[in-house]
Amino acid sequence: MIRSASQMRAAARAALSGKWGGAVLLTLIYMLVMGAVPVAAGYYLFNGSDSILQFLLLPLSYSFVVAFLENGRNGNEYKVNQLLEGFYDYKRILLTFLLVGVYTLLWMLLFVIPGIIKSYSYSMTAYILKDNPDLKYNGAIERSMAMMKGHKFDLFYLQLTFIGWGLLCLLTCGIGFLWLSPYMSSAMANFYEDVKAEFEEKNNRVQEI
Repeated sequence: MIRSASQMRAAARAALSGKWGGAVLLTLIYMLVMGAVPVAAGYYLFNGSDSILQFLLLPLSYSFVVAFLENGRNGNEYKVNQLLEGFYDYKRILLTFLLVGVYTLLWMLLFVIPGIIKSYSYSMTAYILKDNPDLKYNGAIERSMAMMKGHKFDLFYLQLTFIGWGLLCLLTCGIGFLWLSPYMSSAMANFYEDVKAEFEEKNNRVQEI
């Protein structure tokens, strides 16, 4: 059963309780690397190098996302070295994320709204890669699509409930996002746990028939 948005937010706050300092530091470093490093590369190297570097850093985005899944499960403190996880399985993570980007872009080129809907279909891919080390590329993407069947609006609504916080963060010149991003990422991890449990339960029932 999928919990309500308020329940997922409450679970996210509980998971982050006493660990906000580490989560904020993790977020700060992630944002600096993903933002400042590509910009510096484009300025000091050659035009277009920023895009190349952002592509090569995709496993960093994976690492950031799954850190909130992993720590939510085991209750550990957030550590900066968690941002390196995606680089230990670099090829599988990078190429799967590349496929997600290509598929989303192709849908966007057809129509914007179907592209947005598809992005929700693919949204569980990072977590699936984490939980299934042998799954990659289209296999991980297809499982995400199967998990999200009937739940894309649920995720959209969960994200919509953070809009007010996002507006407040803008009033802080963006500094508030250092707290909002961990909050949202933790809530997303809880969302994944629910859709995964439901997906596995349905598969088990089918196998029993």
